[in-house]
Amino acid sequence: MHAAFESASAAAIPITFVSKATWDSVQAGLAAPAQRFAQANGFVAKPGQCLTVPAADGAIAQVLFGLDEPASPRFDPFRPGQLPGLLPPGLYRFATAPHDTRLAALAFALGCYRFSRYRKADAPDVRLVPPDGVDIAAISRIANAVTLARDLINTPANDMGPAELEAAARDLAAGYDTGFNCIVGDELMKRNFPLIHAVGMASSRAPRLIDFTWGDPAHPKVTLVGKGVCFDTGGVDLKSATGMLLMKKDMGGAANILALALMIMDAGLKVRLRVLIPAVENSVAGNAFRPLDVFPSRKGPTVEIGNTDAEGRLVLADALALADEEAPDLLIDMGTLTGAARVALGPDLPPFYTNDDALAADVARHARQENDPLWRLPLWQPYDAWLDSKVADINNAPSGGFAGSITCALFMQRFVDAETRWLHADIYGWTPSAKPARPEGGECQAARALYKLLSERYG
Repeated sequence: MHAAFESASAAAIPITFVSKATWDSVQAGLAAPAQRFAQANGFVAKPGQCLTVPAADGAIAQVLFGLDEPASPRFDPFRPGQLPGLLPPGLYRFATAPHDTRLAALAFALGCYRFSRYRKADAPDVRLVPPDGVDIAAISRIANAVTLARDLINTPANDMGPAELEAAARDLAAGYDTGFNCIVGDELMKRNFPLIHAVGMASSRAPRLIDFTWGDPAHPKVTLVGKGVCFDTGGVDLKSATGMLLMKKDMGGAANILALALMIMDAGLKVRLRVLIPAVENSVAGNAFRPLDVFPSRKGPTVEIGNTDAEGRLVLADALALADEEAPDLLIDMGTLTGAARVALGPDLPPFYTNDDALAADVARHARQENDPLWRLPLWQPYDAWLDSKVADINNAPSGGFAGSITCALFMQRFVDAETRWLHADIYGWTPSAKPARPEGGECQAARALYKLLSERYG
């Protein structure tokens, strides 16, 4: 059970959820002193407003907490995730039902997260009695996976290079019955992963391809691929100082894939899981790959480098080609790939792409239900011509600047067989400013929605 939860106790302090629509009736049911206390403190059930109501002996009698109206354009089912940062230490319980009790319990656990590797940042000393009817083991599984993703992304690149990312994957895999393999450095060339090698060869920290499998080989094959660029300078096409500032998070795709793998393995889904993470550092040195260089790919097509800062799609291309060789039933990749996706949809709403309309509908449904937003963008085939090169089979970064997230997805589609059921998510992996249950910093995006999709199909 996640540390945010504790078994039922008669001493648990009740939390009463109210909204502006219900406040009058809730207030009428309070004892007269509590009514006067609420009025004196200006409590009007605004979303996120929290009031601890004292008992006659000075202890906390109950907590009043304001929720959004479901019809509000700003409605957030994660609003209860603010509670851990507002409540005094203690054990609490839900006295009334929030809009979605399961998501409220998850939000409470996610709101307890603190990143404390480098300075003291104690998690709030608050615990919640598991609400009736909520599968707290499932909630804990998801919360632990989110913590894993956030910790990996928040760790700076000096402590989270390709070798450290491999170690994190090994630690995760060691907790389950997995087969683990890693191809490192020049061995990548010998094993035909030229694009992964090209991107990572300028760093003193050797590039690698992390590869582990789990589950019954007779079960449907589900393969997860995550972009593990542990720091991205942009390469020879150097980023600005501002553009480089958050590039410790450029392995966010790998972090989220590991979080998804944790959920799958811990739940024992009936799949044969494979996880592939190309882990590199895109650095600048005398042997760095350059604009207009041409490299072969694992799948065969030659790739002209239009921009060295479009490196994520290169390492994913070789990993996707490997994944596709065993014809998985479902192939999913995630990466922090394009600024164009952020310009189009912002940091909170990652686009996803797929060649399967039924899969897209299921993903959208689960994204809504899990409060894990995703928005489908098209694999618009007329733009595929923009990837043409005059000297190679394909260019990794077409000029013009239009539809950057779509052309990135089209580039990667070239390395997946047309018959493969494939989904690509262009995530941000970061919360720029704190929201309920989502502190500023590294974030788990898309993984919760995709886990629910996989649970429905293979549970």
